[in-house]
Amino acid sequence: MRRTAVYTTLWAGFIACSPAVVANSSLAPANAVSPLSTADQQFLQARDAARAGDVARLSQLARQLEDHPLSAYVEYWKLVPRLRIGEPAVRLAVEDFLSRNYGTYIADRLRLDWSLALADRGDFADFERETGRLTWNADDPELRCYSALARFRGASNSQSGVASSEARRLLANTRDATAGGCLALTEALLADGRISVWDRVRAFVEQNQLAAAKSIGERALDSSGKPVDEKLLTQAIDRPAAFLAAHERRLTKIQRELAIVAITRLARDSPSDAAVYAAALNLHLTPGQRGIVWGRVGHMAALRLMAEANEWYRRGGKHVGVDADATRIDEVLEWQVRAALRAGDWTSVRSTIDRMPAALRADPAWVFWYARALKVDGRPTEAQDQLAQIADQFNFYGQLAAEELGRPIVPPPRASTPTVEELAPLATNAGFVRARKFYDLGLRVEGNREWNWQLRGMADRQLLAAAEYARTQALLDRMINTSDRTRAEHDFAQRFPTPFRETLVKHAARAGLDEAWVYGLIRQESRFIMDLRSQAGASGLMQLMPGTAAYVARKQNVNNYAWERVNERDLNLQLGTAYLRMVLDDLDGNTLLATAAYNAGPGRPRAWRSTLARPVEGAIFAETIPFNETRDYVKKVLSNSVYYAALLQSKPLSLSRQLGIIAPKAAGTTDLP
Repeated sequence: MRRTAVYTTLWAGFIACSPAVVANSSLAPANAVSPLSTADQQFLQARDAARAGDVARLSQLARQLEDHPLSAYVEYWKLVPRLRIGEPAVRLAVEDFLSRNYGTYIADRLRLDWSLALADRGDFADFERETGRLTWNADDPELRCYSALARFRGASNSQSGVASSEARRLLANTRDATAGGCLALTEALLADGRISVWDRVRAFVEQNQLAAAKSIGERALDSSGKPVDEKLLTQAIDRPAAFLAAHERRLTKIQRELAIVAITRLARDSPSDAAVYAAALNLHLTPGQRGIVWGRVGHMAALRLMAEANEWYRRGGKHVGVDADATRIDEVLEWQVRAALRAGDWTSVRSTIDRMPAALRADPAWVFWYARALKVDGRPTEAQDQLAQIADQFNFYGQLAAEELGRPIVPPPRASTPTVEELAPLATNAGFVRARKFYDLGLRVEGNREWNWQLRGMADRQLLAAAEYARTQALLDRMINTSDRTRAEHDFAQRFPTPFRETLVKHAARAGLDEAWVYGLIRQESRFIMDLRSQAGASGLMQLMPGTAAYVARKQNVNNYAWERVNERDLNLQLGTAYLRMVLDDLDGNTLLATAAYNAGPGRPRAWRSTLARPVEGAIFAETIPFNETRDYVKKVLSNSVYYAALLQSKPLSLSRQLGIIAPKAAGTTDLP
């Protein structure tokens, strides 16, 4: 992809944001009590003009918005399309903007865009200078690829091996390696012989970037130095089963590589068929190739919760996940652990976590399951040492670890309330002022960026004060987000607020639900933003979809129901709690399954439960939910509910008891939406 296309996407992406941001940005102002001022209306018009590429209209509005508190954003929108033009005037304009807006979020954002423009032009000296000054955007995938390219290009002979290894690992774990910077890095490594063509072909196939896979594959050479047959490459990618059926006995090096590509592609659609061909070729593959093939087959089977997944992973032996250049090695290893957990194979749980990179192995999930594997292996002291590493963390696995060690789950001592002196500077903080203006305009995500920018480097007392300031501004989501960042002093009344409790208790009691669970769910669903609208169209405190809200309203005989009313607090809570009760009854009163159903729909947890070969702990079921969003959601909602129970009912609640045991059961059918 050329930079012109990348810049169009990048610029539009910041203005329009991601799809989720578009949805959030369309909200009506949360605290608006009067019509927008003329200047604010003009600001929104300028934003629309920038999104439409209407330079003339944007320039006209910019002159009228010079005194607007968000005028720097208008100037940014004017400047970004010019960055790819290599003119001295553009450089001067960028430097002037960065100087005048020093220390702000929007300056950091422009510096990122400018850095990418420099890299695209091959100006890596200036690129490295600018990226060294970035504050927030170092994790941008394209920036990381360009940074790796700069290090590789500038490495001495003695350091080039290290630089190329780092670059290969980066590409292996980049989900979309077709971005301009990542393609440039790929090209450089291929040209220098530092990366295998076949590694990249498999990576693009796994990411379903088939055109890129074919383009890279055309560079491969056979044993005589001739390019690979384009028709065979296309067949291996587009018709993998046909290729494997026709060529499985041809064992030249190039044929084996094509077969591995075909199995990689086939596993995406049919792990069982891919396993048949993998078994037929098994003796003709090197140990490393077996690790790649069976790792891919096992991974795809694990994502489908297939009972064979653990065995297929095991066929790859210790070579699964060992190759640091293998595509998405972290994800492959994580799902190997999950497959082993479902199978009750604790030996594989431990050995797979042992193969994880150190950073991944330190994740609380894998610390916890490693401890459990040690316990099964008769090593309780070592298990307790592992659990102690995470038992003080305020998260799902920290709570489970505390329970394993016999510690009750209780909130920490409450920090002292922020003083007037600690609160005073926040009302005039320029970034918070900009954030408030964005919130007034209904641009919540842009406001969140400004808000979060101000939290950089804050100590606990400052964070607690900022969270309290957010409460005074009725920004409960910012209060939670800000208070969550403290390290030594904590205020769980900020982290787990209980607004409109009387109304919530009324509806929770009517539905026969525990208020702690309902609060835990709302905290995860909407962070108490009354008019939140998701990308999928869910709305309000309990994030109801239109069809679901209408269905429940009919069942509840709600008078004068209309979708326009769904953000009304009382109605949203009535419909949300009623639906939560419905899915709870539909799933045999199981809180874990009902929580999953609220996020993913009731049919999916039914299907996931039906794939079980034996009863499993609820924690294992939760960890092996195949949807990343739902897996994270379930763990957070149930963790939230434990803390809410401790705060509201002043008694510890057992998370493991709440998770229970999930037994196999046929999926059956449900009438619920």
